[in-house]
Amino acid sequence: MSAALVVLPLLLPLGTGLLAGVLPRRFAPAVSLVGAFALLAAALVLLARVMAEGPLGMAFGDWALPFAIVFVADPLGAAMVAVSALMGAACLSYQWAGVDAAEETDTLHPLLHLLLAGVCGAFLTGDLFNLYVWFEVMLVAAVGLFIHQRGAAAQEAAFKYFLLNAFGTLLFLAAIAWLYARTGHLNFAALQPALAALPANERLALGLALALGFLLKAGAFPLFGWLPASYHVLPTPVLALFAGLLTKVGVYALLRVWGEVIPDLPAIAFEGLGLVAMATMLVGVLGAAFHWDIRRILTFHIISQIGYMLLAIALDSREGKAATTFYIVHHIIVKANLFLIAALMFRLTGSFDLRQSGGLWKTHPWLGLLFLVPALSLVGIPPLSGFWAKFMVVRESFASAHYLWGAMALVVGFLTLYSMMKVWMEGFWKPAPEGRAVATAPLPRTAVAVVAVLAGLTLLIGFAPDGLNAIAQAAAAAMEERP
Repeated sequence: MSAALVVLPLLLPLGTGLLAGVLPRRFAPAVSLVGAFALLAAALVLLARVMAEGPLGMAFGDWALPFAIVFVADPLGAAMVAVSALMGAACLSYQWAGVDAAEETDTLHPLLHLLLAGVCGAFLTGDLFNLYVWFEVMLVAAVGLFIHQRGAAAQEAAFKYFLLNAFGTLLFLAAIAWLYARTGHLNFAALQPALAALPANERLALGLALALGFLLKAGAFPLFGWLPASYHVLPTPVLALFAGLLTKVGVYALLRVWGEVIPDLPAIAFEGLGLVAMATMLVGVLGAAFHWDIRRILTFHIISQIGYMLLAIALDSREGKAATTFYIVHHIIVKANLFLIAALMFRLTGSFDLRQSGGLWKTHPWLGLLFLVPALSLVGIPPLSGFWAKFMVVRESFASAHYLWGAMALVVGFLTLYSMMKVWMEGFWKPAPEGRAVATAPLPRTAVAVVAVLAGLTLLIGFAPDGLNAIAQAAAAAMEERP
C-alpha cells in the first residue's frame, strides 16, 4: 500500500485528464476540480508517510534494479509533489471562480492535468532518462496551453517558449547520452558509484552539461529570455500554475543531480553557479523595477527569486540543500498567490498597467492586506515565510565565508521591496486615474477564498516555520545519506 502511494500522484492527474477529455464539456470543470483535490489529498498522505517511515519506492518493468523504471518518494520529492498538488487545487478553484479565466474548451482540463502529471513525475522519478521524459510531458502540456489561447500574441509566446525550452531539453538529452555511454547507468542510486570512478574533470564536464539544460528550464541568467517573453499572455489560473511550478522543476533537477547524484563535484562548479545566481538575482529584480505591467513585474521576480534558490545550491552544504527546499516551497505559494491577486486588481480596475490603476485601498482595503502578505514575504520581511527562506540562505552564505553572495542577497531584497511598494502605491494607495472608476461589484468568493488560504499558509509558515524546516532538513539529510 505504501509503495502504491508513490505512483498515485501520477495516476490521479492522468486519469482525471483522460476523464475530463472524454466526458461532455459541461462536466469537465467539476471533474477537474475533484481530481485536483484528490491529488492534493494523496500528496499530503504520501508526504506524511514519507516523514514517518522514510523514503518509499516502487519499480516497474520486468527488469531487476537498477534497470527497472523506478519511482522514489523521499522528503524532497514528496514535499515538492505536495506543494504542486496544492497549486493545482488552488489554480483550478480560481479557474472555477471565473476571474481572468482560461476559455473552457475540450482540451483545457486534460492539458492542465497532463502538466500536473509531468511535474509530479519529475519530482518522483528515480532515474535520469525518465526525468527527461517528464520534462517532455511538461513541455507538450505547456505548449498546448499556450496554443489554447487565441490571437497572434499567444501564438508568438508559444513559439518562443517552445523553441528555447526544446533547446534546453535537447541539451539535457545529449548530456544523458554522454553519461550513459560512460557509465552504463541512468538510475540515480547506480550513477553515484559509477560516476565516482570517473576522473574529476569528466565529472565536472558531465555536471556542467546537465546543469546547462536545467538552468535554461529554471530561467537563470543569461538563459531566461523565454520567460518574460511568454508568461504574460496566459490567463491568470494557468499563469499562476506556470509561475509557481515550472521553473522550480529545473531548480529541483539541479539540486537532485548536483546535490545527490554526482559525487564530489569540484568546487569551481559551485563557485560558478554562485556567480550565475547573483547575476540572476540582480537582472531579475532590475527588470521588475523597470516595468509597469504587474504581470511582467511578477514574471521578472520569478527570475530574481530563482537566483536565491541557485545560490543555496551553490553553497554545497546540508544547510544549503535545506534552504533550497524551504525556499522552493515558500516561493511556489507566494508567487502563485501574487499572480492571482493581480487578476483581482485587474477585475476591479480594468488594467494590468499600474499607471492605469489606483484607488483600491479606498474601496477594497482587505485586498490590499491580502496583497501585502505575499508581497512582503517575497521581500523577506519578518515574520513571513520569505524571511526564514532568505535568512537560511544569507546565514549559510556568511557562515561559509561567501560574504559577497550574502551581501548580494540582502541588496536584491531591498530592490525587491522597491518594486513591491511600487505595485502597492500605484495600485492601492494613489487615487484612481481621472475618468476611471474602480469597480464596486463583489469579487467572486471562491477567488477571494483561494488567495486568502494561500496568504494564510504564508503566515503559518512564517509564524511556525519548524514544520517546513523539519521537512527541509529531512530532505537534505536524505540526499546526503543515500548510498
